[in-house]
Amino acid sequence: MDLLSLIFTGIGLAMDASAVSIAKGMSLPNEKIKNYALKLGLAFGIFQGLMPLIGYLAGSTFSGYIQNVDHWVAFILLALIGLNMIKESREEKENEEVSDLPLKVILLLAIATSIDALAVGVSFAFLKVNIVLACSIIAVVTFILSFICVMVGKRLGSLFQKYAEIFGGIILMMIGAKILIEHLFL
Repeated sequence: MDLLSLIFTGIGLAMDASAVSIAKGMSLPNEKIKNYALKLGLAFGIFQGLMPLIGYLAGSTFSGYIQNVDHWVAFILLALIGLNMIKESREEKENEEVSDLPLKVILLLAIATSIDALAVGVSFAFLKVNIVLACSIIAVVTFILSFICVMVGKRLGSLFQKYAEIFGGIILMMIGAKILIEHLFL
């Protein structure tokens, strides 16, 4: 997987965290916004970076058995994750007022938004991706986008929340299709 594909994978995976960051940014008071933008960005970035590594290690143990179908596995996983993100974007979400965001809540949000990255890590094992580079890119991209989205959420309201998940889902499905096409036709 080339560098550009890794960056787009990072963007796609960061969309859940970005959507949550926008939502949380809308609900946090102005005096706490930069502090929580940093906290959310770090938590989301760390978990988004660790989950693919965990998936990669799990996938590496059995990747030798299914090398002939690895491109199909990657395509199916990315397509399912992308479709799930698009489906979730269409569900009604509560817009709750929050005056504080405890560490426990931040960690739960970070875990919940990074589950997709675990499955992507499994597909990385099949594709023999440089996992250190991939995890680093995903973590940095997620941190930057989450930080910015908390700030944007405070300013722009809920306009982009739904579309961020749709965009992320489409990106993941496109990367899955690209992997499949490369393995079948190139």
